[in-house]
Amino acid sequence: MTEIELVFLGTGGGRFATITQKRRTGGIRLMSKSFNMHVDPGPGALVYSLEAGLNPQKITGVLVSHCHPDHCNDAGVLVEAMTRGMTRKRGVLAAAHSVLVGNENCDPCLSKYHQTMPELVVDAKPGVSFNIDGAKIIAAEAKHSDPSAVGFRFEIVDVGDIAYTSDTEYYEGVGRPYKNVRLLLLCAMRPAGSPWKGHMTSEDAVKIVDEVNPEMAVLTHFGMKMIFKGPAGEAKFIQQKTGVPTIAAKDGMRLSIGEKIEVQTHKRKIRGLDSFLRNT
Repeated sequence: MTEIELVFLGTGGGRFATITQKRRTGGIRLMSKSFNMHVDPGPGALVYSLEAGLNPQKITGVLVSHCHPDHCNDAGVLVEAMTRGMTRKRGVLAAAHSVLVGNENCDPCLSKYHQTMPELVVDAKPGVSFNIDGAKIIAAEAKHSDPSAVGFRFEIVDVGDIAYTSDTEYYEGVGRPYKNVRLLLLCAMRPAGSPWKGHMTSEDAVKIVDEVNPEMAVLTHFGMKMIFKGPAGEAKFIQQKTGVPTIAAKDGMRLSIGEKIEVQTHKRKIRGLDSFLRNT
């Protein structure tokens, strides 16, 4: 069976987590034998990739969900890495409309120069689908202060599907594009009881997990209130409410998906969710 690996190069989000680096903001690397993608390369994505031993020149896809710095800051330099220093027309750049063109709230955050070098550039509006080395990816609606923001569903043959919500507030039907994925990655910015328009709380996550019914849910993209409250406790709250195994990602965490979903932190591999929770 094909196996894919996710590396959480950063689990922080929002302005203050970003400027303090209380949690890193490097985004997520998604890899298999056939594809190698970087999702939402915020500040530190390049440096943390190199620190983790992940060569940025091997990526064949850069995906950016919206124009805010904690999601797009290092996108340009990763495009340069993907295109071998802008010497080869190579790879796929898939980004929200705000990132490529701009909108009423955001100027574009990738130059026209950087947009000329990928082999394919996708304006990732909700419902748009594209392929990266055999993986089908579908952009999904998000409701955020950047009105062009999207999430992504990854359909991977022989493994199953993965979803990444990006920043979004809860709305009826938000989970519909992600229904029955194996792994649901939730940008859970705030803990229960601390709502913020355009963002997700743990209570919102409960509703989304119930709607999606994944094999496992993983929380990431934590703001300062969530960091101080304790993401692991919020993950347990969601698991208790939904019955779906739920964990809070840590900086540097690696997760593999094959016949089973296995988690490891740094060099210590932990088999099985129960073991991970006991060590969190």
